[in-house]
Amino acid sequence: MTTAGHHEEEVLGKAYDARLVRRMAEYVAPQSRLIAGSVLLMFVVMGAQLLQPFLIKLLIDDHILAGDSRGVAGLALVYFLALTVELLARYGQLYAMELTGQNVIRHLRDRVFRHLLSLDSAFFDRYPVGRLMTRVTTDIESLADLFSSGVVSLLGDSVKLVAIVALLWWLDWRLACVAFAICPVLFLLSVLFRGRIRQAYRDVRRRIARMNAYLQESISGVLLVQLFRREAISRREFADINADHRDADLRSVVYESSFSAIIELVGTVAAALILWYGGGQILRGALTFGTLVAFLEYTARFFGPIRDLSGFYAVLQAAMASLERIFALLDERPAIVAPTADAPAPERARGRIEFEDVRFAYGPGEEVLHGVSLRVEPGERVAIVGATGSGKTTLIKLLIRLYDAASGSIRIDGRDIRSLPLPHLRRQVGVVLQDHFLFTGSVAFNIAFADPALSQERIEAAARAVHADGFIDRLPGGYAAPVRERGGNLSVGQKQLLSFARALAFDPAILVLDEATSSVDTETEIRIQDALMRLMKGRTSLVIAHRLSTIVGADRILVVHHGRIVEEGTHRALLDRRGIYHRLYQLQFNPEEKASGPALLASPEVSPQVDPAAG
Repeated sequence: MTTAGHHEEEVLGKAYDARLVRRMAEYVAPQSRLIAGSVLLMFVVMGAQLLQPFLIKLLIDDHILAGDSRGVAGLALVYFLALTVELLARYGQLYAMELTGQNVIRHLRDRVFRHLLSLDSAFFDRYPVGRLMTRVTTDIESLADLFSSGVVSLLGDSVKLVAIVALLWWLDWRLACVAFAICPVLFLLSVLFRGRIRQAYRDVRRRIARMNAYLQESISGVLLVQLFRREAISRREFADINADHRDADLRSVVYESSFSAIIELVGTVAAALILWYGGGQILRGALTFGTLVAFLEYTARFFGPIRDLSGFYAVLQAAMASLERIFALLDERPAIVAPTADAPAPERARGRIEFEDVRFAYGPGEEVLHGVSLRVEPGERVAIVGATGSGKTTLIKLLIRLYDAASGSIRIDGRDIRSLPLPHLRRQVGVVLQDHFLFTGSVAFNIAFADPALSQERIEAAARAVHADGFIDRLPGGYAAPVRERGGNLSVGQKQLLSFARALAFDPAILVLDEATSSVDTETEIRIQDALMRLMKGRTSLVIAHRLSTIVGADRILVVHHGRIVEEGTHRALLDRRGIYHRLYQLQFNPEEKASGPALLASPEVSPQVDPAAG
């Protein structure tokens, strides 16, 4: 398995990008009251913190050394109150910022999910599911730290540093010079480690992206892995990716831990210098003992914000990288453009379908349809056959505007489908695919998928009509029985019956069956044959099938070959022509055999058991 196609995970932008911050403001602005409250509480916390060392100075110089027990008790009470205010205000500040972050994340994640639902199939052809999952989960989640320990903390730490510098200078400028003498060393170390921490973070992000992509691909294709006995190889490949991620993460931890340890060391050296110089000043009577203790307290509080600011760089780097990818996704514009919301939606379609000189290519120089023209009348049952890759399914994708034709036009009831609101267009066309996808939920949920408000009576009626009620009644819980992811607890036949019930409950004007019975056994096909006939009654029906025995009773059969309709007619007429359809039919049945199996589009005039050599 390859990690190609995930190259954008390799790129991390600037640590601060004003353009991204301005765009983020759209989601932050509604939380302005919470942010203002958090900032206010932050100043309360900072004031309480900075008051405490000064109270210690007063306690020592004015009361302890003077033997004033009353004053000691009073200042101790004030100190306790300052601690209490700090704890309560810090709780409120952290809660407000966490709430702000979670609100922003919720709104942004909703926006990304809505945007994903609006994108066209061409977009999902280009982007792996694993990468999109990372956008909605990991990338957005990384923004939480920007609020919980980021923006407000950056402001608070910056103000606190300035305040401590001012207080130290006010208490004793000579001792302040000693304390700050080591700061240039700290600055140089910060510059040195910042680059290493940034690179380590890039490595971790790259390896997380590779791991997510490999996991998504492996789990999605686990059945194939097991069938081809590739478990051991996959285990080794994942072990290598996992070990690579561990090594990168450890390097990141080593750099961050080393930097924190060095800051602690610098703080300890600064404290030692203060004790050395301050002790001499006390002996000479130029400094009070309380001032020295306050200096040590303020110095200890000075290096904490510096350590936090270095950590904020990594948080900001992560947030900018995530925002870059999130907004790049939001900037993707769907190729399928629907009319404005106030465009009038027509009534239920009668079902006339017209393709006029339609051309289409999935990529440059890869034209799949070459000037296709066809017309299907309301209520007509038309089958489309052809070799794999001939363009049959592409016709359906264009009809429901998963893609738009490069040229030509497609009309329903004489109206170009590009002039129809997408919800209306797709409400008129019900599609039953070969891959009968079911969602996690109940049986009833999957039948009423298009309309959650569908009544239980209609759900059960749709199930009875396609003979799905037999196996549903045997399930524990019946219609409330759980359906696992992709219908993993149901057989292929059961999933197909539920797909037919879902289409019947949808009640479309136009019905499309795209290889819908290709995996149905003969017994199951017999059970659903009459249900499908009733489903198609009164509806325009397009049936794509490889099994020609299932479409011999169609009103018309279209033969698609290399993106063109090359033959058209009834089953018998096409056999009589002895063209491509005749050859396809002979490939499926030996000349001596009669066609067997029930006809999906059977009619009284045409028997499904036709001798291939007839005519």
